[in-house]
Amino acid sequence: MELSADYLREKLRQDLEAEHVEVEDTTLNRCATSFRVLVVSAKFEGKPLLQRHRLVNECLAEELPHIHAFEQKTLTPEQWTRERPK
Repeated sequence: MELSADYLREKLRQDLEAEHVEVEDTTLNRCATSFRVLVVSAKFEGKPLLQRHRLVNECLAEELPHIHAFEQKTLTPEQWTRERPK
């Protein structure tokens, strides 16, 4: 499996029906073992943070064993509208 920011972005977008996804490879040499993600999805509506993170983890269940560090931020579309940079 070839991990990349683009691969993870597309998988999260499709599986979580996300309206916005940002994926940053935070590995010093960009070797795709450490990522920071932001996912905005209506599937997060009414769910606490832990359930949202579980949805992301389930989506990436095959990939996570190959990732050394994974930081995620999960927002509903309403939260994203309030928080996104103007």
